[in-house]
Amino acid sequence: MTAFSSRVEAVSISGIREVFEAAGDDAINLGIGQPDFPTPEHARQAAVDAIEAGKADAYTSNKGTLELREAISAKYDRDYGLDVDPGDAIVTAGGSEALHLALEAHVDPGQEVIFPDPGFVAYDALTRLASGTPKPVDLREDLTLDPADVEEAITDDTAAFVVNSPGNPTGAVQSEADMREFARIADEHDVLCISDEVYEHIVFDGEHRSPMEFASTDNVVVVSACSKTYSMTGWRLGWIVGSNRRIERMLRVHQYCQACASAPAQYAAEAALSGPQDPVDEMVAAFEERRDVVVEGLEAAGLEVPTPQGAFYAMPKVPEGWCDEVLSRNVVVVPGNAFGDNGAGYARLSYATGMDELEEALGIIQQATEAVR
Repeated sequence: MTAFSSRVEAVSISGIREVFEAAGDDAINLGIGQPDFPTPEHARQAAVDAIEAGKADAYTSNKGTLELREAISAKYDRDYGLDVDPGDAIVTAGGSEALHLALEAHVDPGQEVIFPDPGFVAYDALTRLASGTPKPVDLREDLTLDPADVEEAITDDTAAFVVNSPGNPTGAVQSEADMREFARIADEHDVLCISDEVYEHIVFDGEHRSPMEFASTDNVVVVSACSKTYSMTGWRLGWIVGSNRRIERMLRVHQYCQACASAPAQYAAEAALSGPQDPVDEMVAAFEERRDVVVEGLEAAGLEVPTPQGAFYAMPKVPEGWCDEVLSRNVVVVPGNAFGDNGAGYARLSYATGMDELEEALGIIQQATEAVR
């Protein structure tokens, strides 16, 4: 009889999804990483124009349209002074597929993948689906990843380590000094650094830097997407950049599991990257204002919370029973252990929702916190 693969049996449905299903339809949702802003009009219109012109009917190149890859190349030059050849990028079905390609192309059965704990739920699952061995690493008190801890965790069996800044679920931003260290570690240990930079433009304090800026080898690949920066989560449009030899191996995975990213989404992404960036600036300013309100509200409730420097998440320390109490009052939050064992005792709140809902939710959270103390 046909059984299920050990790979798929090693993963389960995301704890985030379980929380959503337990919530009522009228709940205030602080659980989802979905910006409440519309996709920029010029990006939408570019997709409409491409559809009406018949340009989006057929497959694109496996790597994505040349014009979009040129826009991605120009973005890295503009943002970081990096010379990324358009041929050294693959356009993917969101950032999650880009992570999948990186792991499938570089991890052999049993090899270790180091990643932050708490960290994005896909790191553990995608490692297991690649038949790798997850190796989570604790975070510092400020919820950043310490390069020294990553270096100490590396063994002869390590295939890759993941850096995520700004971080999900933490909102933490790694310093330039940290990023330089991650690049050094990748170079000196000949281990791949997968830099997840999906939130790269949503930074309030400090500055986002990429380890690719500082690496002297090709041991860094970068994952990013339009999803968060341009409020395009539903368009499923991301990419991965790296050296040509790494891109060509990842392309072998991509061409069989995906063929190419959605053509209409590619035209929208090209416009988003190449067009005016004012919508991004406006969105980031709104998120920063919400961040301040959320941190103030959580502290007023008596909760300890590191101030997020980027993304749109806060991760307070919470007492036992807190998440259930908040959820019972129709506010959706995600228990920290959904993001790894070290997330126990924390909760993740997303402030990618309107200010009125946030303020109402914070009032409920204060009542819930008093109830469990």
